Amino acid sequence: MPEYHIYLGADHRGFKKKEELFPMLRDCHENVIVEDLGAEAYDENDDFNDAAIAVAQAVANGEHNIGVLLCGSAHGVCMQANRIRGARAINAKDAESAKAGREHDHANILCLAADELDVDQMEQIIKAFCHTRPSQEERYLRRVKRLDEGVTSEPEGLEVGFSMKLAGDGNEENEDEEE
Repeated sequence: MPEYHIYLGADHRGFKKKEELFPMLRDCHENVIVEDLGAEAYDENDDFNDAAIAVAQAVANGEHNIGVLLCGSAHGVCMQANRIRGARAINAKDAESAKAGREHDHANILCLAADELDVDQMEQIIKAFCHTRPSQEERYLRRVKRLDEGVTSEPEGLEVGFSMKLAGDGNEENEDEEE
């Protein structure tokens, strides 16, 4: 059985929960090696970028690597991690979304919202993620391959724009004029 590496990282908003999760991950299985890639100490002025880059680079370099990143919303670490080729980070709010991301999208980094999830919820989501194997169905393999291909050209002349009226936004009076 191969050794699995779990790389853990967090910014200041996820720091305390990362510290609580570390022993659980470290002791989860004899074939699992857990490495904390930061933050090493609580610093209310740190940025999520450093931990996300460190974890994404470590995970992208190995077949049996998994990352777990924490920040307040999980959005920042997820966006940063996905900028590293070979890193496939998802923001999961529950065990089912973690399983789906791992199985169908071959996610290798799990991003968790420290402001929204307690440590017990995080533990259940991490377990679901780690115990799910990526599907080897051709359609999922094809999609993952395309993720790692990167952008080959910039679209020319593509403009995307829209406007939306919402009830109560103060534009009700002008609706008849625009029609």
